[in-house]
Amino acid sequence: MLTEDGKHLYVSYDEYHSLIEKLAIKVHLSGWKFDTILCLARGGMRPGDILSRIFDKPLAIMSTSSYRADAGTVQGHLDIARYITTPKGEIAGKVLLVDDLADSGQTLHAVLEMLKNNYPPITELRSAVIWTKGMSKFTSDYSVEFLPTNPWIHQPFETYDSMGPEKLLEKWKI
Repeated sequence: MLTEDGKHLYVSYDEYHSLIEKLAIKVHLSGWKFDTILCLARGGMRPGDILSRIFDKPLAIMSTSSYRADAGTVQGHLDIARYITTPKGEIAGKVLLVDDLADSGQTLHAVLEMLKNNYPPITELRSAVIWTKGMSKFTSDYSVEFLPTNPWIHQPFETYDSMGPEKLLEKWKI
């Protein structure tokens, strides 16, 4: 649900999963066949996992981080992991890079460039995101929703960001 001022988008679990399914349909209808899904942790892990199951393709994981300040709401220096975790040895062939959103586009652009320059076994790269913000300087190959007002997206699992084990103990009266 987008707030009236367009500054916040609140997404339920059902909406989130529906958007991932719509992303899968877009990829499928394109006719492009790929060998591996590479998700960017953390935002791309949930969509990557679901797409991996739908397309029955191996899931590789690469960690990136730029949103750390103010409980993950302020973008800072981009860190990209040196290694990719994959069940198939080295990542190769046609790869679908998955993240949750193209915010500024900085992360997706940097990762794609790094992959192109450092992983010659990758023969083709395409990207898929749920959301693309209007301010993004990166255009993904597949995207479900374009958000021209650049709202802050409140994803359903973000409640865990401030949960902590103590609050869980309290919640479950343990």
